[in-house]
Amino acid sequence: MSPLTRFVLPALAAASSAYAASCSVSATSTIQNSGDATGLASCKTFTGSIAIATGTTDSIAINGVTKIQGNLVASNASQLQQLSGDSLEEITGTFLLDDVQVLNTVSFPKLTKVNTIRWNALPNLQTLAFTAGISEAAVIDIQNTQLQTLQGINVKQIDSFTLANNRYISEVNMQLGNVSVSLVLEANNPEVTVSFPNLEWASNMTFRNCSSVDVPSLTKLNGSMGFYGNVLTSFSAPNLTEIGGALAFVSNTELTNITLPQLTVVNGALQIANNTKLSKINGLPKLKTIGGALDFNGNMSEIAIPALNDVKGTFNIQSTGDIQATCDDTFKPLKSKGKIQGSYTCVGAVANPGGEGTTPTVTGGSAKKTGAPGAANNVQVQGAAMGLVGLAAAFLL
Repeated sequence: MSPLTRFVLPALAAASSAYAASCSVSATSTIQNSGDATGLASCKTFTGSIAIATGTTDSIAINGVTKIQGNLVASNASQLQQLSGDSLEEITGTFLLDDVQVLNTVSFPKLTKVNTIRWNALPNLQTLAFTAGISEAAVIDIQNTQLQTLQGINVKQIDSFTLANNRYISEVNMQLGNVSVSLVLEANNPEVTVSFPNLEWASNMTFRNCSSVDVPSLTKLNGSMGFYGNVLTSFSAPNLTEIGGALAFVSNTELTNITLPQLTVVNGALQIANNTKLSKINGLPKLKTIGGALDFNGNMSEIAIPALNDVKGTFNIQSTGDIQATCDDTFKPLKSKGKIQGSYTCVGAVANPGGEGTTPTVTGGSAKKTGAPGAANNVQVQGAAMGLVGLAAAFLL
């Protein structure tokens, strides 16, 4: 063997070893600048996590890599403006963007699969360049961005989806078929329209600050669903038959109509409270059973639940409207027959209608609750999706 050969072969072997190591790391590989990113181009699959250094000032293009077997993280990278990858198709771990204040471009035209998306505090990110579109993800949590649309994210099933404090987003339209843990939309643009035309079942859903919510295919809810402080004028779920937890409509200032024509069972509490313009509750024609409390208060002049036959918790209806005949002729007999198991209050012409546990004051006099005070169910909606506080622990990395 020639001296040159004896020198070259070990060198090639060392180079090959270095190449293999660069595409597979046991810890996190940190990209300091664009040159570091370019160095990954020969890795079709990168095994390990990639983090963008907090001090980088370059635009980072992770080109050539088709799969990251780990996480892609940019956190507190205060000068990072652009993050891209021309070939990346899959991230098996978490795609984390947190407190990247000047980031204005996120471009991954071939990306379709991500296990977890967690984006927070991205005040300059307005659009996404996901040409192929992300169609598979287990968790999506997007908060405090300037995104105007979620175009490029269109998953068909998900465990948890949270969209909060995105003040410029005007539309959420996805082909979601099921949500296995929770869906939370709150504190976004108050004019945001929400449409999940293919959603058939979900566990827990919370909607706040929405102008419309469309779920025409929803048939079953395993957990709870709540609408709080929205400006939607109506809500309809024409195919929903059963709710495993609670159902709440609270402080929706423009709400005038609730239509759930096939709903037969609410296994938790049913709360309809402080919806200023809601004068009629007559869209529950088949509702038979409420496993928790029934708590209505507001300005209702008409209440009709003709199939109701079983309320296992407290029964409280207080209204400014004249509903006393309905109370006496329809609901009081249910209490007398033991169909209402908790304490019973049903009063109209109330000056300040209140929730379960309050004593109504009727205009010109007072009225007290009737029926034995039972161990009534709390009417506050329970479940993982009833607010971000309950979700925070599950969503931490």
